[in-house]
Amino acid sequence: MVRAPALPSSDFCQALLDSYAVNEHTNQIILERLDPRAWRAKPAGRNVRSIAAIFVHMHHARRKWLRLSAPHIELPAKLDARLCTRREVQVALACSGRNCRELLEEALTPDGAVKYFKRDGWSRGWPPGAAMFAYMIMHDAHHRGQICVLAHQLGFPIEASHEIWMWERLWKRYGFTGPR
Repeated sequence: MVRAPALPSSDFCQALLDSYAVNEHTNQIILERLDPRAWRAKPAGRNVRSIAAIFVHMHHARRKWLRLSAPHIELPAKLDARLCTRREVQVALACSGRNCRELLEEALTPDGAVKYFKRDGWSRGWPPGAAMFAYMIMHDAHHRGQICVLAHQLGFPIEASHEIWMWERLWKRYGFTGPR
Protein backbone atom coordinates (compact mmCIF):
# COMPACT_ATOMS: atom_id res chain seq x y z
CA MET A 1 0.00 0.00 0.00
CA VAL A 2 1.32 3.43 -0.97
CA ARG A 3 0.86 6.06 1.68
CA ALA A 4 0.45 9.75 1.00
CA PRO A 5 3.41 11.77 2.28
CA ALA A 6 2.97 13.14 5.75
CA LEU A 7 2.27 16.84 5.95
CA PRO A 8 5.00 18.90 7.57
CA SER A 9 4.41 20.20 11.07
CA SER A 10 2.96 23.65 11.53
CA ASP A 11 6.30 24.81 13.03
CA PHE A 12 8.11 23.65 9.91
CA CYS A 13 5.58 25.39 7.65
CA GLN A 14 5.91 28.59 9.68
CA ALA A 15 9.71 28.40 9.35
CA LEU A 16 9.34 28.11 5.57
CA LEU A 17 6.97 31.09 5.45
CA ASP A 18 9.29 33.16 7.62
CA SER A 19 12.24 32.14 5.44
CA TYR A 20 10.41 33.33 2.36
CA ALA A 21 9.73 36.66 4.06
CA VAL A 22 13.43 37.03 4.95
CA ASN A 23 14.26 36.17 1.33
CA GLU A 24 12.15 39.14 0.25
CA HIS A 25 13.83 41.38 2.82
CA THR A 26 17.19 40.56 1.21
CA ASN A 27 15.80 41.84 -2.10
CA GLN A 28 14.78 45.04 -0.35
CA ILE A 29 18.22 45.45 1.26
CA ILE A 30 19.89 45.22 -2.15
CA LEU A 31 17.43 47.73 -3.61
CA GLU A 32 18.10 50.13 -0.71
CA ARG A 33 21.89 49.87 -1.02
CA LEU A 34 22.05 49.99 -4.81
CA ASP A 35 23.81 53.06 -6.17
CA PRO A 36 21.16 55.01 -8.15
CA ARG A 37 23.58 55.30 -11.09
CA ALA A 38 23.51 51.50 -11.48
CA TRP A 39 19.73 51.30 -11.89
CA ARG A 40 19.65 51.84 -15.66
CA ALA A 41 23.35 51.58 -16.47
CA LYS A 42 23.90 49.81 -19.78
CA PRO A 43 25.73 46.50 -19.31
CA ALA A 44 28.21 45.39 -21.95
CA GLY A 45 27.04 42.79 -24.43
CA ARG A 46 23.91 42.09 -26.39
CA ASN A 47 20.66 41.09 -24.75
CA VAL A 48 21.98 41.77 -21.25
CA ARG A 49 19.31 43.06 -18.89
CA SER A 50 19.82 46.17 -16.81
CA ILE A 51 19.52 45.88 -13.05
CA ALA A 52 16.08 47.50 -13.29
CA ALA A 53 14.99 44.89 -15.84
CA ILE A 54 16.24 42.01 -13.68
CA PHE A 55 14.24 43.23 -10.68
CA VAL A 56 11.16 43.68 -12.88
CA HIS A 57 11.62 40.14 -14.22
CA MET A 58 11.65 38.82 -10.63
CA HIS A 59 8.37 40.61 -9.93
CA HIS A 60 6.75 39.42 -13.17
CA ALA A 61 7.79 35.81 -12.51
CA ARG A 62 5.98 36.03 -9.17
CA ARG A 63 2.91 37.44 -10.91
CA LYS A 64 2.99 34.45 -13.27
CA TRP A 65 3.22 31.96 -10.38
CA LEU A 66 0.28 33.65 -8.69
CA ARG A 67 -1.82 33.79 -11.86
CA LEU A 68 -1.21 30.14 -12.73
CA SER A 69 -1.21 28.59 -9.25
CA ALA A 70 -3.47 30.83 -7.17
CA PRO A 71 -5.78 32.85 -9.41
CA HIS A 72 -7.87 33.78 -6.35
CA ILE A 73 -4.97 35.86 -4.95
CA GLU A 74 -4.93 39.41 -6.29
CA LEU A 75 -2.20 40.09 -8.81
CA PRO A 76 0.12 42.98 -8.04
CA ALA A 77 0.56 45.64 -10.70
CA LYS A 78 2.72 45.03 -13.77
CA LEU A 79 5.79 47.17 -14.25
CA ASP A 80 7.48 48.59 -17.31
CA ALA A 81 11.20 47.81 -17.03
CA ARG A 82 12.07 50.77 -19.24
CA LEU A 83 10.24 53.35 -17.14
CA CYS A 84 9.81 52.18 -13.56
CA THR A 85 11.66 53.78 -10.68
CA ARG A 86 13.55 51.95 -8.00
CA ARG A 87 10.89 52.98 -5.49
CA GLU A 88 8.12 51.53 -7.68
CA VAL A 89 10.02 48.24 -7.86
CA GLN A 90 10.54 48.22 -4.09
CA VAL A 91 6.79 48.58 -3.53
CA ALA A 92 5.90 46.05 -6.25
CA LEU A 93 8.36 43.42 -4.99
CA ALA A 94 7.14 43.87 -1.42
CA CYS A 95 3.57 43.31 -2.65
CA SER A 96 4.39 40.28 -4.81
CA GLY A 97 6.48 38.93 -1.94
CA ARG A 98 3.50 39.13 0.44
CA ASN A 99 1.23 37.54 -2.17
CA CYS A 100 3.70 34.71 -2.82
CA ARG A 101 3.98 34.15 0.93
CA GLU A 102 0.19 33.79 0.94
CA LEU A 103 0.48 31.37 -2.00
CA LEU A 104 2.99 29.31 -0.01
CA GLU A 105 0.86 29.43 3.13
CA GLU A 106 -2.15 28.09 1.25
CA ALA A 107 0.00 25.49 -0.51
CA LEU A 108 1.40 24.23 2.80
CA THR A 109 -2.00 24.07 4.52
CA PRO A 110 -3.75 20.69 4.23
CA ASP A 111 -7.04 22.20 3.05
CA GLY A 112 -5.53 25.25 1.35
CA ALA A 113 -6.82 26.49 -1.98
CA VAL A 114 -3.48 25.98 -3.76
CA LYS A 115 -3.42 22.43 -5.12
CA TYR A 116 -0.44 22.71 -7.50
CA PHE A 117 2.39 25.04 -8.43
CA LYS A 118 2.87 26.05 -12.06
CA ARG A 119 6.07 27.92 -12.67
CA ASP A 120 5.23 28.57 -16.32
CA GLY A 121 2.31 28.17 -18.71
CA TRP A 122 4.04 25.37 -20.61
CA SER A 123 5.14 23.40 -17.53
CA ARG A 124 3.24 20.68 -15.70
CA GLY A 125 2.00 21.56 -12.25
CA TRP A 126 3.99 20.39 -9.24
CA PRO A 127 2.43 19.25 -5.98
CA PRO A 128 2.73 22.12 -3.51
CA GLY A 129 5.50 21.75 -0.98
CA ALA A 130 9.26 21.77 -0.59
CA ALA A 131 10.19 21.81 -4.30
CA MET A 132 7.86 24.75 -4.89
CA PHE A 133 9.36 26.66 -1.96
CA ALA A 134 12.92 25.88 -3.08
CA TYR A 135 12.22 26.95 -6.66
CA MET A 136 10.77 30.28 -5.54
CA ILE A 137 13.71 31.03 -3.22
CA MET A 138 16.29 29.89 -5.80
CA HIS A 139 14.77 32.09 -8.50
CA ASP A 140 15.18 35.18 -6.34
CA ALA A 141 18.67 34.16 -5.17
CA HIS A 142 19.85 33.54 -8.73
CA HIS A 143 18.78 37.00 -9.83
CA ARG A 144 20.15 38.68 -6.69
CA GLY A 145 23.48 37.14 -7.61
CA GLN A 146 23.20 38.50 -11.15
CA ILE A 147 22.38 41.94 -9.79
CA CYS A 148 25.31 41.98 -7.36
CA VAL A 149 27.78 40.83 -10.03
CA LEU A 150 26.42 43.27 -12.60
CA ALA A 151 26.55 46.20 -10.16
CA HIS A 152 30.16 45.31 -9.38
CA GLN A 153 31.04 45.05 -13.09
CA LEU A 154 29.45 48.43 -13.73
CA GLY A 155 31.60 49.97 -11.00
CA PHE A 156 28.86 50.27 -8.37
CA PRO A 157 29.45 47.40 -5.90
CA ILE A 158 26.59 46.90 -3.46
CA GLU A 159 27.71 47.36 0.12
CA ALA A 160 25.33 44.77 1.55
CA SER A 161 26.80 41.45 0.56
CA HIS A 162 27.79 40.56 4.11
CA GLU A 163 24.43 41.65 5.54
CA ILE A 164 22.28 39.48 3.28
CA TRP A 165 24.13 36.36 4.46
CA MET A 166 23.61 36.97 8.18
CA TRP A 167 20.22 35.33 8.39
CA GLU A 168 20.23 35.13 12.19
CA ARG A 169 20.37 38.93 12.29
CA LEU A 170 17.76 39.21 9.54
CA TRP A 171 15.39 36.90 11.43
CA LYS A 172 15.75 39.04 14.54
CA ARG A 173 15.62 42.35 12.65
CA TYR A 174 12.31 41.47 11.01
CA GLY A 175 10.67 39.95 14.09
CA PHE A 176 10.95 36.24 13.35
CA THR A 177 11.91 33.70 15.97
CA GLY A 178 14.62 32.17 13.81
CA PRO A 179 15.27 28.68 12.57
CA ARG A 180 13.31 26.00 14.32
